[in-house]
Amino acid sequence: MNIRTRLTLAFVGVLALVVLLYSTAAIAIQMRQLRAQLVRHAIQDVETVEGLLYFAPNGKLVMNEEYHNHPESKKVLERLLEVRSPSGDLLLRNELLGARSLGERMLPNEGVGGYSQREFTLADGTQVQMVSRRHDFRGRPAIIRIAYDETPLWAQIRSSVLALILPLPVIVALAWLAGYWLAGSALRPIQNLAKRAEEITSDRLHERLPVNKSDGELADLAASFNEVLTRLERAFDRLRRFTSDASHELRTPLAAMRSVGEVGLQRRKDADGYRDVIGSMLEEANRLTQLVENLLTIARADAGQIRLNTTDFHASGLAHECGSLFEAVLDESQQKLTILISQDSVIHGDWLLLRQALLNILHNAIKFSPAGGEIELRVSHVDGQAIFEVRDQGPGIPAEDLDRIFDRFYRVDESRSRVTDGTGLGLSIARWNIEIHKGQIRASSDDGVGATLVLAVPAQKTYQLPPGALTGVASEM
Repeated sequence: MNIRTRLTLAFVGVLALVVLLYSTAAIAIQMRQLRAQLVRHAIQDVETVEGLLYFAPNGKLVMNEEYHNHPESKKVLERLLEVRSPSGDLLLRNELLGARSLGERMLPNEGVGGYSQREFTLADGTQVQMVSRRHDFRGRPAIIRIAYDETPLWAQIRSSVLALILPLPVIVALAWLAGYWLAGSALRPIQNLAKRAEEITSDRLHERLPVNKSDGELADLAASFNEVLTRLERAFDRLRRFTSDASHELRTPLAAMRSVGEVGLQRRKDADGYRDVIGSMLEEANRLTQLVENLLTIARADAGQIRLNTTDFHASGLAHECGSLFEAVLDESQQKLTILISQDSVIHGDWLLLRQALLNILHNAIKFSPAGGEIELRVSHVDGQAIFEVRDQGPGIPAEDLDRIFDRFYRVDESRSRVTDGTGLGLSIARWNIEIHKGQIRASSDDGVGATLVLAVPAQKTYQLPPGALTGVASEM
């Protein structure tokens, strides 16, 4: 069942329910008003009967027939009349009532001080509205009862019910047609949006749905869909760039390996010569392996397949371990790495991922710093975060590149670096590793002076170190 039919059924159902409730309320109000009218007429008739009744010399209660030619007195004869003594003895009963009784048992204080009203069912099943009042006939008390038969009232109610029910099928049919048309009109803009959305393919993600603010919620729907298209377009663009860059990066070491191998086969060499060729090919293979591992890490991160293996560890321990892994590289390049810890922190996170992030940052600083230069790693605690600040003495990062150095495969002008064997994925992986820990990573630089990269990770506790433990040197050449 489509939405249009469901909306029409809902509309007709609600309308039918409203009509039913309205009819029920109208019938109930009409019934109440008719009964109240019967009671008012009964009270008036009681007052009329009081002037027509009297006790004859023989002690019987009789009605003054001389007044029957008056309209009011004749009207009394159309009602059920019964008069009883306070003890319950029958004093008078009119012909319309006949052998029936309005109740032989007298209610406590019935008709005393006003009019007593109640519903009563006669022996033959007739339901009546009855009003009674106590009246003194020259010192002789009597209870006058006037009752109205509700049969005409129920006949009028049935007529009203039929008057309300008979047009209902026509009303439902008209409501169905009107609801179906209204539902179609309401859904037509959505159908237009759906048709427009079907025309947007992966090659046309730049197109957008029309947004008309006067459409209210539909405008919000179109705007939300356009935002999804924008995110998809960016994702597709990133995917295209990633595929292109990955292909380029993979092609470079493969081409180098092929070139070295072909040259080695074309020229006859001795054992040392072939060993150099194989060594060159292994270097390219190592580079290719590192690139593939980085691509696999990024793919697993994008797919959400990496799960944190969290433990508690000290920020200072992470800094010293990362620094110790670069001792050989620092010795070879005659560089110095200085680790300064002003305040230690306990981090609750994944040791391997944070270690990888800090290693990538340090490797980047060592790669871009000149021979004999100094790299500084500062560890502190600020506002509930462990701060790792890495400063190098390289050529710096241009201001226009600061926001892009964490993008995948992005490199600053390679002429600014003394080595160009990077893949452009290290900083991107570092950023992901930090952000998955709900941390931040940022870069700053004074062009020509060096660059500073700051990693901030939420930390649980802090420990103030003694003055003698502020400075640690990982390697000094």
